[in-house]
Amino acid sequence: MRDIEAVAPAERTVLQRLLGAGTVWIGVVLVVLCVVFSLIRPDAFPTRFTLQTLLIETSVLLVLSVGMTFVIITSGIDLSVGTVLIFAGVLGAKSMEWLSPNEDATGAGWGVIAVGLLLSVAGGGVWGLLNGLLVAKAGIPPLIVTLGSFGAALGAAQLITGGVDTRTVPEKLRDSLGFGTSLGGVPNLVLVATAVTVLAAWVLHTTRFGRHTYAIGSNQEAARRSGIAVTRHLVLVYLLTGLLAGLAGFMNLAYFGTTTIGGHGTDNLDAIAGVVIGGTSLFGGVGSVVGTVIGVFIPSVLKKGFVIAQVPVFWQPIAVSVVLVAAVWFDQARRRARDRK
Repeated sequence: MRDIEAVAPAERTVLQRLLGAGTVWIGVVLVVLCVVFSLIRPDAFPTRFTLQTLLIETSVLLVLSVGMTFVIITSGIDLSVGTVLIFAGVLGAKSMEWLSPNEDATGAGWGVIAVGLLLSVAGGGVWGLLNGLLVAKAGIPPLIVTLGSFGAALGAAQLITGGVDTRTVPEKLRDSLGFGTSLGGVPNLVLVATAVTVLAAWVLHTTRFGRHTYAIGSNQEAARRSGIAVTRHLVLVYLLTGLLAGLAGFMNLAYFGTTTIGGHGTDNLDAIAGVVIGGTSLFGGVGSVVGTVIGVFIPSVLKKGFVIAQVPVFWQPIAVSVVLVAAVWFDQARRRARDRK
């Protein structure tokens, strides 16, 4: 792992380490945003309802962004996660319909739901595996590969459905994963996203797989010469991203009760923005899952706060873009500072 602030750690105090960690500053920005919106609308923003809806609305994007974190740390990119999410949701929904009487999955049981989940995740995994093979084995730039799969996955979803959203989603799925709560009122979607995030953080920061991910992003050729199976590892990273996009597609299906084919045009960009705002470098080798969690919540809080404060919706993408550009500028400034040392 290449930590750009890790210069002679023994000579730095705990406070200096905290101030030098980009994640801390990103967290401060998130807290400031929450405070500002709470002051503007104390009756509406700092409420349990707002917190709950904010967490639910961010859960699906967080699962997408966790996979994207691994890809970007390897200095790659995946522009296809939004449409892979759509394809996975379509595959899950249609499979549950095909297994139900009269192709109406509204009353389907847990067996049919399990098949839908399995096919959704597998469908996302197929796109991820294809992306990984083309990037790692064929040597095609990830930008081109995933741009191609972006269009292909959306086209495949439209071919399966005829371009019409599937709306017969099992009630058991909606009542449990979609709107159900556990542990004293925590939405089940949030629990799933939390479990995925914690597991991914453990893999990235404590296992050999995570160390190899950082090493490949820092210097791919050096990683290869040190004995790391770079090609296989990159395939696995893109496969992981596809699997998580498939899971996100099934979560989206459970929450909305429809495949929402036309509703995810910016999901890939939102995921990339959240990861980069969270401190993961587009140049590879630097990043953390914790930073991604904070980075994903900054655009979400901005959007929610603007709605509550009745700011015109056209300001939302402008504000998110400003934060994104500022995050990239900050990343480049840190890299230049490191290179001068």
